[in-house]
Amino acid sequence: MSNLPNCPKCQSEYTYEDGLQFVCPECAHEWMGSDGNHTEEEHVVKDAHGTLLSDGDSITIIKDLKVKGSSSVLKQGKNIKNIRLIDGDHNIECKISGFGEMKLKSEFVKKIK
Repeated sequence: MSNLPNCPKCQSEYTYEDGLQFVCPECAHEWMGSDGNHTEEEHVVKDAHGTLLSDGDSITIIKDLKVKGSSSVLKQGKNIKNIRLIDGDHNIECKISGFGEMKLKSEFVKKIK
């Protein structure tokens, strides 16, 4: 069997290669191989109070948000679990009960400790 590195995030030994990067099936962390030409770019996202967010965090909405294309509103205080950070203007991807998959801006959320 090949000698693949353990996941730097959760230390899982079940990593696999996907093109030029490694992937952990347990925590879904992806990172570039260590061939010298690629470096991992850390995706920095902060909530409304400046707290650093990461994949898998739980958050709460701090302001009523209108849902585009719907007459529904996400109410202040709604808790959301297991977020995923993405690139773009709306930099949080999550599933919200009663709404489904949604993208949010980090400036309207607060990390739950």
